[in-house]
Amino acid sequence: MKYVGVDLHKHLIVLCVVVLVDGRPKVVRRARFGCEESEAIREFFQDLGPFQVVVEATAAYEWFFLLIENLADRLVLAHPKKLRVIAESTRKSDKIDAEVLATFLARDMIPQAYRPTPRIRQHRVLVRHRCWLQRRITSLKCKLRNVLGHYNADIDGLFTRRGEQYLASVPLAPADRFTVQALQEQWGLFQRQLREADRQLQQFAASGPLAEQEARTLLDTIPQVGPVTIDVVLSELGDWRRFRSQKAVTAFAGLDPGFRKSADKCLELHISKEGSRLLRWALIQAAWRLVVRSPRWRRLLEQLQINTGSKKKAIVGVARHLLCTMFAMLQTGRTYELHGVPNGNRSMIVVRRPESAPNIRRQHPRRSLPGHFQTGGLRHSSSGQRSSIRRSSRSAAKGLTPPYSDHDQPACNSREFLGRQSS
Repeated sequence: MKYVGVDLHKHLIVLCVVVLVDGRPKVVRRARFGCEESEAIREFFQDLGPFQVVVEATAAYEWFFLLIENLADRLVLAHPKKLRVIAESTRKSDKIDAEVLATFLARDMIPQAYRPTPRIRQHRVLVRHRCWLQRRITSLKCKLRNVLGHYNADIDGLFTRRGEQYLASVPLAPADRFTVQALQEQWGLFQRQLREADRQLQQFAASGPLAEQEARTLLDTIPQVGPVTIDVVLSELGDWRRFRSQKAVTAFAGLDPGFRKSADKCLELHISKEGSRLLRWALIQAAWRLVVRSPRWRRLLEQLQINTGSKKKAIVGVARHLLCTMFAMLQTGRTYELHGVPNGNRSMIVVRRPESAPNIRRQHPRRSLPGHFQTGGLRHSSSGQRSSIRRSSRSAAKGLTPPYSDHDQPACNSREFLGRQSS
């Protein structure tokens, strides 16, 4: 078996072929091509026989994978940030990088990155283009208002039909009038393109597989979460089944806080901000809408603000909670429900005492924090925290009932609940 390391650039590709001899890697062949030499690159790989190939996840690796996909025994996409040996090396060149990749592949030490499917790639293209158009529209609006601000002529409703008539009647200098007309033309063009992008996304969603349509239906039950947020979440997460836990999905989104601890000292760090910036932006925007319109999410924000001392940090915590809620819903296939809304009945939780305690059953109305949604007689938590069932059992053993308030809820992750439900 031959192992090929590929150092891929925009216009250049450097190859190194390694084989294992007595357990040690040995370089047997090197090559260098221009990226436009597709036929020569394919002929090179055809002459190798059985081989595995590794390439770092750069901005334009997909064309190379598609070129040799039917020839390779295995294609490996390497995670660039985790290959510290290349990034931190004092002796670095394209030739050395390709050899390091081939050697690591031969020893099966490559940290792999996620390669999205063709449909997910197309979904990301459409979603990111739509967001780019929306940012351009917002930028043009701000620039138009800035020009009118110089004349103290900015008004509400500037981008309506009445606003366009008003803008045409405002006396402007010739240079400013030329600028305003150019901005209006660009604004109209981007608006038409935005509407077309929305139509393309609707058609794309309608042609999706059953699992994707079910995921859209589940996420659509969350208040203040619309098609734009759903498209961003599904496209940026890709195949959400690859995440093992809520901690993994929050780490992917870059919403996980860091810390440095030594002995009895602990320094709390900012969130990692890894992964998709667009995903974090969409979640934080959805979190703002929720805390404005939902009392339950507002209480969560207020509690986090007390704990962190910062409203900005608190809204990031709400966004993380929202992402965990979405992930738990996708895992379990349960819709988001505010308790009592579907059927108007307040179901009860029965707190059972041990046999040694008096045979008394106390009932408490079930309440839920944002992100807690009902599954039969159990409660799922999107916070990823450990369950407080043991604490409740100890309280019951002492003749006390757990205080199920809006800020003190028994919480556990979805895997624990599924295990308990099956038992």
